[in-house]
Amino acid sequence: MSKIEEIKGKIKALNAEYAKIKTIAPEERKAFGIELNKKREALQKELQEALDAEESGSVTPIDITAPAAENAQIPEIKKGSKHPLMTELERVLDIYSHMGFNIMEAQQLDDEFHMFESLNFPEGHPARDGYDTFRTAEGYIPPAHTSTMQHRALKRYKKDLENGGKIAVVIPGRVFRNEDVDATHEHTFYQCEGIFVSEGTTFGQMLGVLKNFFETYYGQNLNIKTQPGYFPFTEPSIELLIEKPKSLGGKGDGWLEMLGCGMIHPNVLKMAGIDPTKYKGFAWGGGIDRLVMLKYGLTDVRYFESGKLDFLKEF
Repeated sequence: MSKIEEIKGKIKALNAEYAKIKTIAPEERKAFGIELNKKREALQKELQEALDAEESGSVTPIDITAPAAENAQIPEIKKGSKHPLMTELERVLDIYSHMGFNIMEAQQLDDEFHMFESLNFPEGHPARDGYDTFRTAEGYIPPAHTSTMQHRALKRYKKDLENGGKIAVVIPGRVFRNEDVDATHEHTFYQCEGIFVSEGTTFGQMLGVLKNFFETYYGQNLNIKTQPGYFPFTEPSIELLIEKPKSLGGKGDGWLEMLGCGMIHPNVLKMAGIDPTKYKGFAWGGGIDRLVMLKYGLTDVRYFESGKLDFLKEF
């Protein structure tokens, strides 16, 4: 019989002793009960010490400084890796940083003002329907676009303008939309917003910045073209297309729509306390997921959020 079982037997026998209390004279019961309780507490303490000793004895200590045995089987340690989206996002931010842009991270919960009103979406504006997104029970909004950060960026760096400088910011962030998920649509994805404001900002400067970015990213000279677009927070608004790069199988005969952009609407500048008669700016926003899909020839955007290790191991 083990020590633990022996102690449990003593406790069981002691419990039977309590039944004798009713046969003892009333004046002796108190002293008898106190004595039984002391014996029980001592046995319970002894039992707990035995249980602790058994538990600690089941763990075999290892000397990590000792040399390994010749035939010891050391498990293979598999190192993790960066998610492909994060790898490409770092590349994107590195390019813009070298162009002189500051980096400002987006929020993952926001409000109606920054989502709509600050971006020239007044209440009842029909364009709000195009940004259908999720809501929390408290009324907060997981942003449908990184443009929710424009107002904050303009206000944060407004002093740079007043001191004769410029506002140059890129804002990476996760965005959320109420989408029917399929191979080319996902409810959660990443965007990168860009903002530039100065006294002499021009439409041509915007095209130059974006052309330079895509040429650096794909490592070759590229032609670009534009087509009309519509965004309440820019005027005029365009969609930028690039010549399909050689790295993606391009032979000068195809175009890829990459992002939306335009000159910042005067109302957006006014909301941030910036005089639109003195300062001009441009802004753009594009998906990181799309960049990665094009770069690696991926056909299903759902892989990024799937947690499929077989897919991630390819990177």
